[in-house]
Amino acid sequence: MGDWLSYTPSDFLLFSARTYYRLFELYNRAIWPAQILALLSGLVVLWRLHRPGAWQGAVVATILAAGWLWTAWAYLVEHFDTINWAARYFAVAFVVEALLLTWAGVVRDRLAFQPDSHWTGRTGMGLVLFALVVHPLIGPLVGRSWTQAEIFGVTPDPTALATLGVLLTVDKRPRSSLMIIPLIWCAISGATLWTMAPPDFWVMPVATLGALGLAVYRVSSARGQGTG
Repeated sequence: MGDWLSYTPSDFLLFSARTYYRLFELYNRAIWPAQILALLSGLVVLWRLHRPGAWQGAVVATILAAGWLWTAWAYLVEHFDTINWAARYFAVAFVVEALLLTWAGVVRDRLAFQPDSHWTGRTGMGLVLFALVVHPLIGPLVGRSWTQAEIFGVTPDPTALATLGVLLTVDKRPRSSLMIIPLIWCAISGATLWTMAPPDFWVMPVATLGALGLAVYRVSSARGQGTG
């Protein structure tokens, strides 16, 4: 028992921070120029969030689902699996999230967004902008190479954060079921970064806690209005 107590979280980590970020460099080189298309699709999401009407939910859900599917195969299975045996299980969860987004936004057409109708929606827009614009810049700002940047739609963290931000802008009834997998991923990633302790290790834990707090507030507020 005493031997187990001597272990720290870093003892269970399968890779170093250097290996982890080097993987992003190799991945970005392998998929170039897909990052450009991914960033353009992110701009389309921003545009459609402020354009209510027909196809709004379908367009946004399709782009998000495509990002989750791409990341599941191209990053988690083809790359992350080389340093983490759990990557394939993560990939299954990413595919499930893509299917849930497609079901809710395309098949059932139950997603409508009004980011300016409530303060949590405006905060969600801020989270989307953070995932699209700020997150890719964090690595280079703390000394990592630009080739190791994490981009929305092709890497997990900004894709999950952007999805949470989008879901916080949903009009009226929040889709809490769609938030579960992104929140779980953000928690796993946050714990991994915390253990590796790069200079920006705090970003994902803080963003995750903030998104979780907003999600809980939206859900509880919607339930209160429904019973009021």
